[in-house]
Amino acid sequence: MQNSCLKYLTIFFVFFNSFLQPVYCQPTTARVVVADSLFNQKQYLEAFAKYEQILVEDQQYSPTMLLKMAFIKEGLRDYTGAMYYLHLYYAKTPNRTVLRKMEDLAQAHRLTGYEYSDLQFFKTQFRKYYQNILEGLLLVAVVVITFTLFRHTTKPITNSFKIGFTLYLAFIFYYINYLDFGREGIIRYKQIPVMSAPSAGATWLATANPGQKLQLIGEEDIWYEVRWQKQRAFIRKQNILVLP
Repeated sequence: MQNSCLKYLTIFFVFFNSFLQPVYCQPTTARVVVADSLFNQKQYLEAFAKYEQILVEDQQYSPTMLLKMAFIKEGLRDYTGAMYYLHLYYAKTPNRTVLRKMEDLAQAHRLTGYEYSDLQFFKTQFRKYYQNILEGLLLVAVVVITFTLFRHTTKPITNSFKIGFTLYLAFIFYYINYLDFGREGIIRYKQIPVMSAPSAGATWLATANPGQKLQLIGEEDIWYEVRWQKQRAFIRKQNILVLP
């Protein structure tokens, strides 16, 4: 009986471990070589088109590729695009150098929403190791279950242990399904109206400019609910580039 349980527990853990493997990998296709060659020749528009094709179609990218895309967008004065690719880079390789770059870029072009704190840096680090932490939690659960099955033959399981382990499993369930640090987005276009309600006939509150970053707190139909200057507001979804 114990051997059978161990067999199923092993299969269970191997399945989860393989399922949770990171999907991020560095592209090695010939298109990357071509794009890098175009970039080195300062043919930036052509290089960006190749990089974007790799990103969209192959769902693959390296940190270096993202920095090059951000560099090209900044050179084109597309600060929304520059910030977006810097955020993509930061999501995979969080470091304070990138934070300072985004802050400097925001200050130079009067963009709001890029003030960073130690708490935000911690959240990014936590996101980076989300899968590793989850694998650790699942491994502990498997070890505890295995140990308990062996021990149960000689010593009964106490109610306090059952309650504690149930709470632990509930935490894993919450971690997988409900843990959320919120979403953010960047204004894409010029002169975007910020409304008091999700309606074109609502009260106009302000005008947002491209590159400004906002906290997304909800959505309704074609509108995102955002935090605008410490108050609730709405902006059409087509006008916001959602950050990863």
